[in-house]
Amino acid sequence: MAYTTIDDPGQHFKTVIYTGDGQDNRTVTGVGFSPDWVWIKGRSESEHHTLNDSVRGANKQVYSHLGYSEATDTDRLKSFDSDGFTLGTDVIVNKNSETFVSWNWKLADSNANNTDGDINSVVRANTTSGVAIVTYTGNATSGQGIGHGLGIAPKFVTMKNRDQADDWIIFTNAIDGSMDYIQGGWQSTGTKQDSGLDVPTTSVFDVHSDSYQNATGEDYVAYCIAPVQGFSKIGVYKGNNNANGNFVYLGFTPEWVLVKDTASGQSWHIIDTVREPFNDGDAAHLIPNKNNSEAASKSERGTAAIDLLSNGFKIRSDGSLLNGTGTLLYIAFARAPLVNSKGVPANAR
Repeated sequence: MAYTTIDDPGQHFKTVIYTGDGQDNRTVTGVGFSPDWVWIKGRSESEHHTLNDSVRGANKQVYSHLGYSEATDTDRLKSFDSDGFTLGTDVIVNKNSETFVSWNWKLADSNANNTDGDINSVVRANTTSGVAIVTYTGNATSGQGIGHGLGIAPKFVTMKNRDQADDWIIFTNAIDGSMDYIQGGWQSTGTKQDSGLDVPTTSVFDVHSDSYQNATGEDYVAYCIAPVQGFSKIGVYKGNNNANGNFVYLGFTPEWVLVKDTASGQSWHIIDTVREPFNDGDAAHLIPNKNNSEAASKSERGTAAIDLLSNGFKIRSDGSLLNGTGTLLYIAFARAPLVNSKGVPANAR
């Protein structure tokens, strides 16, 4: 059995919930590290999904559900701190009495210039956890390689044109081994298409020449994820359109799971064990391609149910949201490994 190299996933990824107070310089703590990538979403009301990172700068955000160009706002996320982050008064992240969730990733301690590809990039890569943030400027040449700094090949790369109101784009080779894409990425209900690009290597991922990923002189941000034993997994499962759905083995207790039906026009869905600590068939989903509250997301998903278990997850409903007859893509991050680096079983949920 292969053992994890990460005994405490909480040193690299953490879900934290908080309630807004509408006050300036509101600190959110309990992350356990200074986060480099923070994704915030209002739970009790319809608010934007805001994605901030330390490579672009704390006050620069893009939105998973919108193709807007990058915004700069000093009254939203103001700084990354040693145990979390500081917020301003903007209602999108800190409305008084509104509940919020933040998903937080730890990367490297500083940015690095990367010259591995045809296009130079700036990266902040966690080579232990397999997550990297990459920024680069396009040159409108197809098939260009861009360095990601991970040292292992990512299976999921999503990018956004920071300068234009272009769609997100998501690339993955987890579906059928070739490099597929989902135009619109997180903001889309689109289906998978063949990209014609090479799969990522241990040093670079490739891009085409269109404005979504590589226009001349335009700036981009990309988030890259490579699966790491006992910490993260990217894969697919086949839906059976049955209330007794598939069990997906991960090798760890998941804290965060993202699911997307790649063959039909369905939304993305995120569940985590902090917002939903019990498997009661009524999981609190959030939808990356919509600004829905949890209640509105529940209304859309209907009976779509998923149990998060000690070693994976189990689908508990039929229907194409989580369990149609097509192929469903998932990404999962761990709360605890099934077996630690010494071969000792971790605590079950």
